[in-house]
Amino acid sequence: MNARLMTAMVTPFASGGSIDLDEARRIARYLVARGNDGIVVAGSTGEGPTLTDDERLALFRAVKEAVPQATVVAATGDNNTAHSIELTRAAEATGVDAVMATVPAYNKPTQEGMIDHFLAIARVTDLPVLIYNIPGRTGTNLLPATFAALCERAPNVAGIKESTGDFNQFNHLVTSVPERVRIYCGDDYCFLPALAIGAYGCISVAGHLCASELRAMIEAYLSGDVARAASIHRSLVPLFDALFTVSNPIPVKWAMGELGFRVGECRPPLSALPSAAAQRLAPLLAPYQLSTATH
Repeated sequence: MNARLMTAMVTPFASGGSIDLDEARRIARYLVARGNDGIVVAGSTGEGPTLTDDERLALFRAVKEAVPQATVVAATGDNNTAHSIELTRAAEATGVDAVMATVPAYNKPTQEGMIDHFLAIARVTDLPVLIYNIPGRTGTNLLPATFAALCERAPNVAGIKESTGDFNQFNHLVTSVPERVRIYCGDDYCFLPALAIGAYGCISVAGHLCASELRAMIEAYLSGDVARAASIHRSLVPLFDALFTVSNPIPVKWAMGELGFRVGECRPPLSALPSAAAQRLAPLLAPYQLSTATH
């Protein structure tokens, strides 16, 4: 997996509540045109837990057809190992480039149980497998030593989306995993610091809006212009904060609607964006308004 900037894409719903595949294609093309070289489909930002398997598979196909040049990652993980295996097999047939498996939520598996879960998924596909560690949503932390052991046993485990915000954990990841494994920061607010200690890229929420700026930040940092990278990062902090005033993806989906995309409402149990949060986010959207016109 060589994509450095991937956005976890929102899932657009039509007025009747069904997935709007045409709008999903439009959003995918827009994201890539703005600077993303990869898209994660049906993750938590894409409201994956509310989608049926058929909806997910249709979405995987539609996005890959829309952006064949980009890396498309299908979120196929579940807290049911057997279901994860079934969905991973089906996703591979849609033409996606990789799959993402999240630490199982609610079950609270042991570290050994997580290795068994991810090995079972990795062994049924030839695709690269990206692991997603987000204890704030799952209740369980995948430890760096556990992930390193998994990588040694599963050669197609190609990376991890690390969303702990714990830089000591990042330190242990970058010093313990094989060189072939990519470490992606899963939190926009700490992407630049994560790059500085060895993260390969970011799987972003803010990339719906500011992918061009995030791309410029990456290029500045990699070219040695740390001051410019830091300046870009600081300029985006208010946007990062506003996008997480309430549970993701409520704010970013509202923002995409304000930009003219037909994203619809979030499915229950997610609610509408509170007015105070909308008032905070709205002024930050001005730089991105005109860029939707040609897509």
